[in-house]
Parts: sequence; C-alpha cells; structure tokens
Amino acid sequence: MSSLEFQDHKGLKRPLGSKPPLIVIVGPTAVGKTEISIQLAERLGGEIVSADSRLFYRGMDIGTAKPTSEERLRIPHHLIDVADPDETWSLAVFQRLAAGAIADIHARGRLPFLVGGTGQYIHAVTHGWAPPATEPDARLRAVLEGLAKSQGNDWLHQRLALLDPPAAQAIDPRNLRRTVRALEVIFSTGCRFSDQRGQGESPYRLLTIGLIRPRPELYARVDARIEAMFAAGLLDEVRSLLALGYSPDLPTMSAIGYRECAAVLRGEMSLEGAKVCMRRLTRIFVRRQANWFKAEDAEIHWFEAGEAKMDEIEKGIRAFLK
Repeated sequence: MSSLEFQDHKGLKRPLGSKPPLIVIVGPTAVGKTEISIQLAERLGGEIVSADSRLFYRGMDIGTAKPTSEERLRIPHHLIDVADPDETWSLAVFQRLAAGAIADIHARGRLPFLVGGTGQYIHAVTHGWAPPATEPDARLRAVLEGLAKSQGNDWLHQRLALLDPPAAQAIDPRNLRRTVRALEVIFSTGCRFSDQRGQGESPYRLLTIGLIRPRPELYARVDARIEAMFAAGLLDEVRSLLALGYSPDLPTMSAIGYRECAAVLRGEMSLEGAKVCMRRLTRIFVRRQANWFKAEDAEIHWFEAGEAKMDEIEKGIRAFLK
C-alpha cells in the first residue's frame, strides 16, 4: 500500500537499545494476520504473543479461528489455550502475562510479535494502560447483573452509552462482564470509566503493522470462514463444550458463533439462521475494530494484506531493528 520510513513509537528518537523492540500486527478479523505473522516470525527469528481475547480458552478452537497445531509448530505461540471457558481473564491479567511472555522472548534473544484484533488488549500492552483501581462491589455488581437478566444485555449497554460514550464504544455489547465493570466503577466513583484508565509511556520500542483489505473482499472472507467453521465441526465443538457443563450464558460463550450454535442445538434457531446472525455480528465486529485501528493513525504502517508485500514489510522491520 505504501513504502514507509519506520520509526519509534510516536516518532520519538531514542538511543539504540534503550527499550526492547516489539512488533505489533493488527487488523480486522479474517484479514490474514495469522499467516502473515507466522511468515514474518519465521523470517526474523520471532515468536507470537496472541492479543486475541477469544484464543485464551481451551476447547474453543474452530469458532475462534485459533491457529492450527501445524501453525503453532511452525512458530511458538503464547497466551493460547491458557484458561478454561469458565475462567474469567481480566484485562489486567492479560496485560501482566503478556508482559511476562514478551520479556521471556527477549531474554532468549528472540523477537516478540504481538498479534491480534482486540484493540483494548493491544493498547493495554503497548500504551502502558493502568486499569481503574476501584475495588469490586459485589452488591452493586449483583444489581447490575440482575438488570441485565431482566432487561437484556443491550439495555444495560445502552445505559453505559448514556453515561460514558467512549467506554460504551470500546466495549462489545455482548460482553456483559466488561459492561457491568464499567458501570460499577462509574457508580462507585462518580467519574466516567473511560477517564479513569491511566496511560503511561510505552515500555517498548514499537513498530505497528496494520493489515487491511477492501471491505467487500474482507466480508467475503468472513462469509467463507463461517462456512468453513461449520464444515470443520463447529456444532460438534459447541455440543462438546455444553456436554462438559459449560453454560451457554458464560461470558466466553458469548463469542460470535458459540451462542448461536447453542441456540441451534436447543432447537431455537435454524442452522441457516445461525449463519446469518454470525455474518451480521462479524460485520459489526469488523466495524468496531476499525474504530480502534484507524487508517489515519500515524502510529500504524498499513499494508494491503492481499498484496505481495511480505518482502517490503520484512525490510522495514529489519531497518527498524538496526
């Protein structure tokens, strides 16, 4: 898409080696981040740290488009299959473990690649976010969860949008846990949740590569991926998770595809209806990702994922590392 001069985070000139390097690869779902990041890591002696919140959970492979075992044999991947579906991973937990994985990769003389499409998880690591320190309030949380149960998740998310539009924009309406946490902090402190997220200087020397495709092409890839998921056994994967006792109401099971498949298995939705719903929700998700990773963001060097730009990206990374 363009030939760019690679530079430090926000263009700051720093003494060589003053911060450890981190290569960040971002872009919307289905754009091709997995294969491109693996190829770059193979060429540059790297390892991949996943910043996709859907990939943490064991047994949720097909519906999350998790890297295959063959792909993970090609390059070491970190923070994949690290929790069970009924475990809750907070942003703070991810931030701490991602920092540990990156430090370990550096210590072994390898190059870390932080790869994913979950904007908050990427920014928490790269921008030194400090989550609000407000202690959990069990009674308030129970009230908010009760409202979500009686009025619906979307209703509660709309209340958040009235009180704190930036926070609502950053939180997926399907993610009840994060919606409740944001409202809990607002009601406990009287301040907007989005205003209480501290941000420090990045601990890394950053190079961020953004991958894009024309929207019609991206949507076609999304549709093809959904069909491939069902052909690979997505319904059976969800059936197995339910048989293991994981409730379809778990936050993890709200990931696109899992709740819809659970509805199919209960006879509440047709298979075609599930596919239609998944296509619609994924398009919404792609638009939300675009709000995090904007084309005009000067920190991101954008490349068309469909073009043969691997040599150009590799050359830019090598120049950045000198």
